[in-house]
Amino acid sequence: MSDPLNYIELHKKEILQTYQDLHAIAEPSWQEQQTSCYLQDQLSSAGLSITTYNGHHGFIAEIAGRTKGVIALRADMDALVQEVDGEVIANHSCGHDAHSTMALYTALALKNSETDLHHTIRFIFQPAEELAEGALQMMKEGVLEDVLFLGGLHVRPHTEVPFGKSAPAILHGSSATIIGTITGTPAHAARPEEGNNPIEAASFLIQSLRQIRLPGNKKFSIKITELHGGETSNSIPASARFTLDVRAETNETMDALLKKARHIIQHTAALTETKIAYEEEGYSPAATENATAIQLAQQAIGSVLGEENIDGPCISQGAEDFHFYTWKTPEIPATMIGLGCDLKPGLHHPQMSFNTDALIYGAQILTQLLLNADREL
Repeated sequence: MSDPLNYIELHKKEILQTYQDLHAIAEPSWQEQQTSCYLQDQLSSAGLSITTYNGHHGFIAEIAGRTKGVIALRADMDALVQEVDGEVIANHSCGHDAHSTMALYTALALKNSETDLHHTIRFIFQPAEELAEGALQMMKEGVLEDVLFLGGLHVRPHTEVPFGKSAPAILHGSSATIIGTITGTPAHAARPEEGNNPIEAASFLIQSLRQIRLPGNKKFSIKITELHGGETSNSIPASARFTLDVRAETNETMDALLKKARHIIQHTAALTETKIAYEEEGYSPAATENATAIQLAQQAIGSVLGEENIDGPCISQGAEDFHFYTWKTPEIPATMIGLGCDLKPGLHHPQMSFNTDALIYGAQILTQLLLNADREL
């Protein structure tokens, strides 16, 4: 048996090439066919067993252990669709290509080093994280069956985790979207008393939402991000469409915030004598901290980077569908490591870049994490 961490060190060039390959074939959510096939080919060639599913490109790869229990690692595969240099394309500006690369070489390192494993090691390659739909789909496929531990990793902006350091947990908040239509009564702008302006109702709604307060100084935000109504300067429109971005530090705060938002929408409709139809979409739960999982991650980071490079938990205002796994199965110890990699200007920026040296120690941290979980759970 050879050292799996050394395997990663010896394959730096291949890791960087894999990252470049995946970066070049960026594919949107639910369309990750090339990415999935690329990863499956390398994993199956190394002797891992592959399980695919109907209707999407997510899959799992496994290294058999001596027992039925499973230690799992999740990586996402999809890219964003955004405008880059004037062209709307699929673009890896959230680092999912990096996550898949590190998970792939973690698997190859454990397999090729012939590591003696107590548990089965399962690698979950997940589609559609950007739509907050992939984790739920993979759970429907049964990928958490027999899982005793679940790990993940996400590259972090330089402002959150410094290069050369890693955080044992990323504490994302909860997010949701409210999409609605306000229906009023159209009229000539010269005779406004004959109509009922939905844009004015939208203005009242916006101001009312700004007045929301929650006890205990809980952190949250609810803001309008889209408002469309009217086509001409001299007519009151029949309707106006709006979108609200909703975020909260915890799931409990999100529940309270959505309850208040629903009440305000109903109150606005009654007060302005309009009809407001709306839907809540894109819900992502907040992270939950698990002491066992965080300790395993701290040990892994310390082993690879030194204890002085264990950063504190990374608090992020963003969202991540990894937390559906913990929200739905809180009994499974799970954590998502935050990888410091000098990422600039920021996640989802069309020109996002990072120091690819982090791919090497990131894969080593993931490998050590799985070894620690295999030994201690």
